[in-house]
Amino acid sequence: MLTFYFAPGSCALASLIALEESGLAYEPRRLNLANGDQRQPEYLAVNPKGRVPALVTDKGLITENVAILAYLAQIVPAAKLAPLDDPFAFAQMQAFNSYLSSTVHVNHSHKGRGYRWTDDAAAIEAMKAKVPQTMTESFALIEDGMLQGPWVMGDQYTVADGYLFTIAKWLPGDGVDRDQFAKVSAHYARMLERPAVKKALAVEAG
Repeated sequence: MLTFYFAPGSCALASLIALEESGLAYEPRRLNLANGDQRQPEYLAVNPKGRVPALVTDKGLITENVAILAYLAQIVPAAKLAPLDDPFAFAQMQAFNSYLSSTVHVNHSHKGRGYRWTDDAAAIEAMKAKVPQTMTESFALIEDGMLQGPWVMGDQYTVADGYLFTIAKWLPGDGVDRDQFAKVSAHYARMLERPAVKKALAVEAG
């Protein structure tokens, strides 16, 4: 059985949604980041990065949402969580997920994780102040040029949708009005109606 390590409110919700969509059996393991669970020896023995998500499989550990999402989509092809029969479309999905991971999540992290980049208190405050702007700019790009239809990839629901939902969920806390993005807001509402999303949110909430 798969074992999945996550923390409430974190980006791991994206992979948690994909697990629920896949129908695979898994054991959820919740970490409390505020309490420092991710830095405890027990977890570092599982994932030396000390971050979430982490998926333990029968072949070993997989970390990073982009990798976990692609893995889940490929091991349960019947769930149709990615355009597996179209290498170009699959690459487009991976590009979207990579943008969320490498750019949008980093924008968000400047609000509460500025210490990762600098020890200068003034610089940390400057990064925090920039978050509403950078998150707005990123979601404007998603709204106008990356969200292809009712789902990220158009008519097919994929693992990219859970990832977009997860980060769009952060927007109010980042000082961004999600409603200014009509397509993203409609996508967010559509996601809330999916049974797998409801289950994942319930698992996250405990």
